[in-house]
Amino acid sequence: MNITLANIGKRFNTEWIFRNIDFEFSKGSRYAIVGPNGTGKSTLLQVIAGYVLPNEGDISWKNDQKTFTADKIYKEIALAAPYLELIEEMTLAEFLNFHREMKGLKEGISVPEIAAQVNLANAVHKQIRYYSSGMKQRVKLAQAFFCNASVLLLDEPLTNLDAEGVSSYYNLIDRFTQDRLIIVSSNDEKEYSFCDKKLDLLNFK
Repeated sequence: MNITLANIGKRFNTEWIFRNIDFEFSKGSRYAIVGPNGTGKSTLLQVIAGYVLPNEGDISWKNDQKTFTADKIYKEIALAAPYLELIEEMTLAEFLNFHREMKGLKEGISVPEIAAQVNLANAVHKQIRYYSSGMKQRVKLAQAFFCNASVLLLDEPLTNLDAEGVSSYYNLIDRFTQDRLIIVSSNDEKEYSFCDKKLDLLNFK
């Protein structure tokens, strides 16, 4: 999947968050969207995901076979972000199976195996409402990394994670991101240290 931003701008009321962004995200590469708090990193990530429409400019999503529209791109994109809500009445097993039915998970890996990859094997049948904040963040990472999508968007992915969770995050990056487009939104270098390209939003104010 290649994603192209052409003169993208977003404002809230009369205040422009960012403007005149021309940038291409290429298949199989790793990018960091950086900048201080308030520069619009999360907003831009949601524009890239097709969740939020820009006020000006155009965005295109293309793979080798087709071009996608904003209302169809969701199946190709997986997002993990602190502001996303989980279905807390479900157990982890129920949530991942629900996600498999709604959006699809990678073939050849079971729910218990996914839980083990994010160090939640002992809580797979526990309701998510009883999880700590760090455990909930691991659930968000699990549904994103193991989603059957070609684009992985990570917004402040280490939020609420302890040392074990951080180690798990790097392991997921190493093992489960081959041939995927990765875009990380963060102002913490630990979260995007593996990225080889940056988009600094301070250049688009």
